[in-house]
Amino acid sequence: MRRVMEKKNSTLVFLIFSVCLGICPVATGAEESEDPLGQYNVVWATPSKGSSGSMPIGNGDIGLNVWVEEGGDLLFYISKTDAWSENARLLKLGMVRVKLSPNPFEKGMAFKQTLKLRQGEIEITAGPAERKVTLRVWVDANRQVIRVEAEGKQDFNLETHLEVWRRVKRELKGNEANSARGLTRNDKGDYPIIVYPDTIAPAKDNRIVWYHRNEKSCYPITLKNQHLGELLARYPDPLMHRTFGGCIKGDGLKAVDDETLKSARPSRRFAVSIYPLTARTKTSDIWLRVLEAQVRAVEAVDLETARAAHRKWWDMFWKRSWIFVSGAEDAETVTRGYVLQRWINACGGRGAYPIKFNGSIFTVDARIGKEHFDGDYRRWGGMYWWQNTRLPYWSMPASGDFDLMQPLFRMYNNVLGLCRDKTKIYYKHDGVFFPETMYFWGTNGNCDYGWGHKGPETINQYIRREWQGGIEIAAMMLDYYAITQDEKFLRDILLLLAEETITFFDEHWERDEEGKIRFEPAQSLETWWECVNPLPEVAGLRYVLGRLLELPADLTTRAQRKKWKKTLADLPALPMKEENGKHFVLPAEKYSMKRNQENPELYAIFPYRVFGVGKADVEIGLETYNRRVHKGTGGWYQTAIQAAYLGLSGDASKFVTKNFSTKHAGSRFPAFWGPNYDWIPDQDHGSVAMTALQRMLIQTEGRKILLFGAWPKEWNVEFKLHAPMNTTVEGVYRDGKLQQLKVVPRSRARDVVTMEPQ
Repeated sequence: MRRVMEKKNSTLVFLIFSVCLGICPVATGAEESEDPLGQYNVVWATPSKGSSGSMPIGNGDIGLNVWVEEGGDLLFYISKTDAWSENARLLKLGMVRVKLSPNPFEKGMAFKQTLKLRQGEIEITAGPAERKVTLRVWVDANRQVIRVEAEGKQDFNLETHLEVWRRVKRELKGNEANSARGLTRNDKGDYPIIVYPDTIAPAKDNRIVWYHRNEKSCYPITLKNQHLGELLARYPDPLMHRTFGGCIKGDGLKAVDDETLKSARPSRRFAVSIYPLTARTKTSDIWLRVLEAQVRAVEAVDLETARAAHRKWWDMFWKRSWIFVSGAEDAETVTRGYVLQRWINACGGRGAYPIKFNGSIFTVDARIGKEHFDGDYRRWGGMYWWQNTRLPYWSMPASGDFDLMQPLFRMYNNVLGLCRDKTKIYYKHDGVFFPETMYFWGTNGNCDYGWGHKGPETINQYIRREWQGGIEIAAMMLDYYAITQDEKFLRDILLLLAEETITFFDEHWERDEEGKIRFEPAQSLETWWECVNPLPEVAGLRYVLGRLLELPADLTTRAQRKKWKKTLADLPALPMKEENGKHFVLPAEKYSMKRNQENPELYAIFPYRVFGVGKADVEIGLETYNRRVHKGTGGWYQTAIQAAYLGLSGDASKFVTKNFSTKHAGSRFPAFWGPNYDWIPDQDHGSVAMTALQRMLIQTEGRKILLFGAWPKEWNVEFKLHAPMNTTVEGVYRDGKLQQLKVVPRSRARDVVTMEPQ
């Protein structure tokens, strides 16, 4: 257990606060002569054997997997967060091959590929000294364009070739159909999952243009199968006529065919620009005009100015927050894992849709047994699974990455209307529930709902009544608001979603003889299928309602507060048990039919912080944790976070280290985790460890900021993290002492409680 420093040390702590707030600056990294972030650049001294040897890079919406083939060329897949096919698969846009002549990548020649984190670019140098070539690959942080710059000591030729694999109409079957999960079916009848070919436009104006256009859509049949056909007119099809592709061009390059640009003459410098675009347009001609307008807008800013602004964006991103661990055996592994997972989150987290837990936008070719699948494949398909989707986002408030949270909040806000209408149709009452596995428009997939199923509840019992996600996203939004103090977000998004969610849970079940809501039938996550009063719902509602009632009275209405108090009073007690004088929490008041391997009872520790460091009944949380059935880590297991919230520095540091030490053996990039329970790169595995590491350093309880609540005393650390009320906490802990601390604004220093690392 953590214990607060004894009273005799409080004067020393106060002096540290006072002195450091005035005169002890904490180096941000960029201000040091040697950038500590640069130590975690990924450097490869040899080319790769294929796409599994790729580096990820992106601007939050556009992503690339970049690699160089030995003796071959520079290649990269292009992805985009909104490239949804007619079957709701998130597809690649294509692949680009860059060929240089003379070839600097011939076997045995000097080679170096570096992911430069602070600059947001990949630099590749290759070839003999007298004709060394340097390539720079980056995706503009501020504009929709990919840049490939090549510069050599001598003249060379450059060729750019577009490679697409969706050339003929074909049906997905067997294991590959799992990448369109949602449409798969096991009963009689047939819904063929068809991949339709891309279109490559005739070359003109020395540019390559290609696109994939949805002229079919699984959206209408999905709503009709789920008895929501009446909503088709109210909520237009988001897949039909969605068109995604791009344009490739470059100064000094000319088209030699519809898929290839080649330098007109040798030069020492070339710049290739690729302009990806997704848009829903009535015709492909309109899409082509929109693409041309985008190209002109990007070209209005010269390359040098754009590159400088791009690098500034990344520099400011890394200055938002940091954690650099040192002084321990696994310190470098822990820091590298934290930095690189945050990099991947940023590269795929600012687009039109949230981060896909099963690969983000960085999936590559896959081999399952003897089957080989292209880069469009991802296990578990295109739906968002709340249990998995949420985990990258819990790390973002403390790191100050508020922009990365917007796609998640936006998606749930956008589906609020359809989910409200769906509740009315299915259950004849008000409020909103969100499916555990959900397409971005708000419905289940047909494989979960059931083809031809009468409904309304799904045939998939794992998720039949797994609806607590609405409560958890409200809790996450409350954390976001607590830090940002964004009142517009509170009014326009948080309160709307919270109100609708609470209404659903208030109206869906009957009251018992004592007037308490009796959650039955119910389930406890995916694990216990037959339950009464499951812990996640009871603890979650108690936690969220309590925090809503703590909001300033001028930001909520009297009617809202009255309703919240009534629902809170109507909730049953937390399901608990006592043995040998020790109390612990149960998965539910009654529970049976165990089918999965989650620990639902630990939801009272995280995400719903009922028990933990700084709370009166922390012993109940500890006893519950110690009795947990599933003790592992990895993938979506949240054990590391729960250990941190309980002040268990030994378990927390062990689990964080294990997660950050366990990558996918077949991938070269050190933060391509998985597949674990999902796919590669697994976005839960690294993000859980990120969140746990933050909570080991800083936890908050109301106004209080608790430092080192689960920090091992042998780990040195330099850090900057965000806390409620627009606060940042920046410090250096080294050799068992807090050597520097800076709290902004200064007035918040009085709310810091420094705990003794173990």
